[in-house]
Amino acid sequence: MGVANERSIAWGIARALDREGARLVFTIRSPRRRKNIEALLTGLTRQDALVIELDVERDEAIDGLAAFLQKEGVTVHGLVHSVALARPEELAGEFIATGREGFRLAHEVSVYSLVAVSRALRPLMPDGGSIVTLTYLGSERVVPNYNVMGVAKAALEASVRYLAYDLGKDGIRVNAISAGPIRTVSARGVSGFSAILKVIEERAPLRRNITLEDVAGVAVFLLSDLSRAVTGEVIHVDAGYHVMGL
Repeated sequence: MGVANERSIAWGIARALDREGARLVFTIRSPRRRKNIEALLTGLTRQDALVIELDVERDEAIDGLAAFLQKEGVTVHGLVHSVALARPEELAGEFIATGREGFRLAHEVSVYSLVAVSRALRPLMPDGGSIVTLTYLGSERVVPNYNVMGVAKAALEASVRYLAYDLGKDGIRVNAISAGPIRTVSARGVSGFSAILKVIEERAPLRRNITLEDVAGVAVFLLSDLSRAVTGEVIHVDAGYHVMGL
């Protein structure tokens, strides 16, 4: 969930999973995205990927995803949730200016979608599995201009822990990757993003920014049996920046 273009974190993860032999299912928010994602799919090793439209703000669409997969005879072994949304005007200036509708939108799309989709796919994971979502350090610290999205990511991380507890008895693990900043379409919407990249490069222990491949490698680990006893965790992939003080 969440592939927008070739620079999306979700696409980096998809390519890594494809290299490991996974069959993939992609969700798109609207029909106009279908042509873009189908062009990307031509570069995959496996040519049996499925694409389905999914508006996470509609319960009937989420139920439709589960019905579609069941009809296709798909057993789900992993879910990558890389969906987030906030109004552009609320990713600049003061957090206190966040409007009621903007707060609702950010949490419904960025947080509740994980809960709703996990619930819908649970019956399709009879062998257990792994759910991975994407978060950011703005959930733990104040990152100027990240604003309502930082609060939503904090709620997302709490949801990971509660889902890990609920789904653990089914052998389903739930974890989050706290990825450092990467030049994606959504990241460019955060005011001052280029300055954030410079700070990471100067202060992170590894003295560099991260790549899609860095995040994808950890995602493959979390989706595989190599992490079979890891659940409820937030794993930072940020060149170590999160360990640093001011």
